[in-house]
Amino acid sequence: MTEKRLRILIAKPGLDGHDRGAKVIARALRDAGMEVIYTGLRQTPEMIAEAALQEDVNAVGLSILSGAHMALVPRVLELLSKQGQGNVPVLIGGIIPDEDISQLEKLGVKGIFGPGTNTHHVVESVRQAVEAADVAQD
Repeated sequence: MTEKRLRILIAKPGLDGHDRGAKVIARALRDAGMEVIYTGLRQTPEMIAEAALQEDVNAVGLSILSGAHMALVPRVLELLSKQGQGNVPVLIGGIIPDEDISQLEKLGVKGIFGPGTNTHHVVESVRQAVEAADVAQD
């Protein structure tokens, strides 16, 4: 049996203009055999959800350094759900205060990664999140 190649959308929502971390993760995912779609800087939640739908992705990774994660992430999750992609795992990386982590997890975020997280850990977390979503859907 051939393992399917995972398609992962990496997006930078909001006005944050720093994308080095997103590019490092995109490269790590690509090097691990995944197909990565990088949307670039300053994406709206609507643009991200539309790209996820159009690209038929297995997971969405959001890189947020601006502090707007408590506004942007719930909106992306809501839009994905509205378009029938509520099962697509969303993982986030960036500057996320400890006090926001449990709330984001309650909203359905499947992985939260701060600065300095080992890229191998991120890759495995993405694989596990997609696998769990696939099992839940069957």
